Amino acid sequence: MHILLALHEHPVGVTSEPGNRVVYDLVADAATFGAASVAGPALSWELLTGAAEAAGAALAARVDLDDSQPWVMRCDRVDFPPGAVAYRHVHPGPGIRRLLFGELTITTGGATTTYRTGGAWFESGPEPVYAESSAAGETAFVRVLLLPAEWAGKRTIRYTDPTDADRPARQRARVFGEEPLS
Repeated sequence: MHILLALHEHPVGVTSEPGNRVVYDLVADAATFGAASVAGPALSWELLTGAAEAAGAALAARVDLDDSQPWVMRCDRVDFPPGAVAYRHVHPGPGIRRLLFGELTITTGGATTTYRTGGAWFESGPEPVYAESSAAGETAFVRVLLLPAEWAGKRTIRYTDPTDADRPARQRARVFGEEPLS
């Protein structure tokens, strides 16, 4: 299945239709799947099929999902204390992240990029990622991941070096929910 995953910013609110989308209320720190209405600042992620374009998207990425298995769309938030590290890791599916506050330096695919509040980036899933938060303050991002249904309800981070799995993970993930793709 060839799809486009798109992130949109809505500074004055949004009303969405049912479908494969997530709306995140920036003030309430809450996510809704499908039809939603938020009166204040919000983010939304949507899946578009075929040759659809993501007009006005803050970030969009084309992804290929294996049609032979069911998929879920998950929205969660990851919080880092100052100076925390997410050791080199992968996830079982792609997703778009958006930094809520703080600063996060991401190294992947031989490139290092520092994101600040409002920055957004795409991670493919199988490409290893190393992340380090700023020592100056707390950092958090919200993301939408597309995952094989077998990962529903499970933690998705997998460290590329098995010894890193034994190190303390200072980042905390909070899942808002997940829904099967329709």
